[in-house]
Amino acid sequence: MKTTIELPDALFAQARRYAGARNMTMKSLIEQGLRKIMAEKKDEPKFKLRDGSFHGGKGLTPEFQNATWEQIRDAIYEGRGA
Repeated sequence: MKTTIELPDALFAQARRYAGARNMTMKSLIEQGLRKIMAEKKDEPKFKLRDGSFHGGKGLTPEFQNATWEQIRDAIYEGRGA
């Protein structure tokens, strides 16, 4: 597949010199670079969100069982300047 990429002039010149010194084409240099970076990324551990579930048993305390969300929120922030 053909594609176009934009590189800073200095990086392109450096890559061209690197490839030329190793008797490589720019295409092979870019291919090798991409393959190397992608292979390294496979080794990184994937992020796993810990289970933050709460299993408190019987639900809300009696004082909040029939409360609205606004009443619960106000109780949470009581005395905190909100």
